[in-house]
Amino acid sequence: MHHTSTPSAGNPAAAPSRRTVLAATAGVTAALTVGQSTAQAADDKHLQRLISRMSLEEKVGQLFVSRVYGHSATAPDQADIDANLSELGVRTAAELLAKYRLGGIIYFTWAHNTRTPHQIADLSNGIQKASLDLPRGLPVLVSTDQEHGIVARVGRPATLFPGAMALGAGGSRADARTLGRIAGEELRAMGIRQDYAPVADVNVNPANPVIGVRSFGADPDAVADLVAAEVTGYQRADVAATAKHFPGHGDTEVDSHYGFPVIEHTREEWGRIDAPPFRAAIEAGIDSIMTAHIMVPALDSSGDPATLSRPILTGILREELGYDGVVVTDSLGMEGVRTKYGDDRVPVLALKAGVDQLLNPPKLDVAWNAVLKAVQDGELTEERLDESILRVLRLKAKLGLFESPYVSARGVDRAVGTRAHLKEADRIAERTTTLLVNEGGLLPLSRREHPRLLVVGADPASPSGTTGPPTGVLATALTELGFTATALSTGTAPSAAVVDRAVAAAQDVDAVVVGTYNVTATSAQKTLVERLLATGKPVVAVAVRNPYDVAHLPGVRGYLASYSWTDVEVRAAARVIAGKVRPRGKLPVPVQRADDPARVLYPVGHGLSY
Repeated sequence: MHHTSTPSAGNPAAAPSRRTVLAATAGVTAALTVGQSTAQAADDKHLQRLISRMSLEEKVGQLFVSRVYGHSATAPDQADIDANLSELGVRTAAELLAKYRLGGIIYFTWAHNTRTPHQIADLSNGIQKASLDLPRGLPVLVSTDQEHGIVARVGRPATLFPGAMALGAGGSRADARTLGRIAGEELRAMGIRQDYAPVADVNVNPANPVIGVRSFGADPDAVADLVAAEVTGYQRADVAATAKHFPGHGDTEVDSHYGFPVIEHTREEWGRIDAPPFRAAIEAGIDSIMTAHIMVPALDSSGDPATLSRPILTGILREELGYDGVVVTDSLGMEGVRTKYGDDRVPVLALKAGVDQLLNPPKLDVAWNAVLKAVQDGELTEERLDESILRVLRLKAKLGLFESPYVSARGVDRAVGTRAHLKEADRIAERTTTLLVNEGGLLPLSRREHPRLLVVGADPASPSGTTGPPTGVLATALTELGFTATALSTGTAPSAAVVDRAVAAAQDVDAVVVGTYNVTATSAQKTLVERLLATGKPVVAVAVRNPYDVAHLPGVRGYLASYSWTDVEVRAAARVIAGKVRPRGKLPVPVQRADDPARVLYPVGHGLSY
C-alpha cells in the first residue's frame, strides 16, 4: 500500500483540505446542535446515505475498536512493528485501518501510543489521515481509559486529577463537572474523542478487587450525582463520556479480567443500588455506555455475561431505561467474556445482544471474519449492522469529526497541562483528603515540634505518567513545606530486614509518616506499623488506595485517606499533614471493623477536620 506523508500536529496543511472532507459528507453535522427530531431525521438521512455506499467489509470494520502498537501511525519503532505483525497481521496503524476499515482505535500506555501530548496529537492525525485517504474513508473515533486516579493512559505533562473515590469524598458536583471539562479539553486537543469514564459502579463490596477506588462510593444517589456531573463536563468539552460497567460491577469479589464474576443482587436490589448512576448518566445525555463481563442471574438467568445478554442490553438498557446511544463492550480480551464461548462467537453474540462497538478483541482477524461470516450465513442481518453503524456515525458527527478530524500543535500547547488546569487539579485534591483518626490532636504536624520526618511505606507501581514512587513524592512535598523529610521505600510486603531498617531509621527523626496500601489482617505492612508505633515516635499513616486499611491499624493516632497514590493526591495529603490546608473529605464508603465485618467502624460521611 502507498504511504502518504502523515500530517503532523504542527503541520495540518499536510492533511486533506477541510473542504474535501466536508464535501464527502456534506451537511452531516449541519443540524446536530438543534435538538429537534426533524434535525436528527435530516442528519440520519445523510448518514444513511453514507452507510448505503459501504461494502459489507467496511460495515463490519466500523463496529470494531482495536489496539495497535506504536507512537506513529506510519512509522512505529521496530519492536512495535513486530508486535503488530504477530498480533494483528499488519505493520502499522495505517495498514490496520486499510485492512479492516476500523471505526475506532483505543490507546494504551503499554502499546506505546501515549508518550507525550504532541506525539499523541501526531498519532491521532496520522490515524485520521490514513482512514480518510481510503476510498469512502471515514473519520476514526479514538478512545482511551482516562478515569484519573489509579487508571490513566495519558500521563504528565497532561493534567492528572484525583480518582473517583476521592471525588466521592469531596462530594462536589461542581468539582466533578470541572474535572470532566478540563480532562475533556486536554483529551480533545490530543485527538482522543471518546473517554471510557466515568465509572458508574456503586462499590458496596470492600473486597472488590477490580473497582474499589475507581468508584465514586457506596451510596447510589451520591454516585449518580457525580456520574451525571462528570458526564456533563466531558461532553461540554466535546468528548464522549462512557458510563461503565453496565449493569453494575460494584458488588463483586472476582476481577472480570481474570475470572467470571456473578452478582447475586435481586432485581429489586439492582434497581435500588446499581441502576441509579446509569439512569442519571442517560438523563445527562451520555454518549456511550460500556458493558460488564459479569453474570447477573436476576436480570438474565441464561448464565451469559451481560456483554452477551439481550435481556440486559436490549431489554433493560435500551427498552426499559430508554437509552439509544452507543453501547461498547468492555475489552473482549478479558477472561470474563471468554469463559463460555470462543473468540469467534463472542462478537456475533454481542451484536445480537444489542452492542454497537466491539472493543479490543484478542484476535481481530478471528472476530472480524466471524461477524462477516455471520452476515453472509444469515445469522446477523445487514440491517442489524446498519443500526449500530448509524449510532457510531451519529456520535462521530456529533463530535464534529466529519468537519474537523485533525488537531494542531497550537491546540495542544493551549490546552494540555496548563498552569491553570494543574492548579485546579490541586484545589480539587485538597477537598478530597479525608482525616479518619486524629487522637490527641497529633495532626497537623508542627515544624517546630517535628522538624525531621521519615516517610516509609508501600510504593506500588506508579499510575502511568505520575512521578512516583509515593514515598518519594510525599517526602519531597513535606520538605518543600518546611520539614526535613527522608524517604525509605518499604514496599507492600516488607521483609523482617526491611522492617528492622525502618525501625532503626525512625530513631533519628521526630515523627514517621507511613503510606499503607491494601492492608489485610496478615499483611507485613501491619507488622511494620506496629513496630514503628513501639518506638514511641508519633506515627501518621496515609492510606494511599483503600480507606479500609485504617480498620487493621487501630494503634495509629493520625490516619488520612488519599484514595490513590498519584502525585496530585499524595501532595494534597502532604499539605494536610503540614496544616497548610484543612482536611475536608468525608468517607464515601463505610469502613467495617476488622474483627467484626458486620459492624461499621466509620460510617459514610465520617471525616474530621482541624
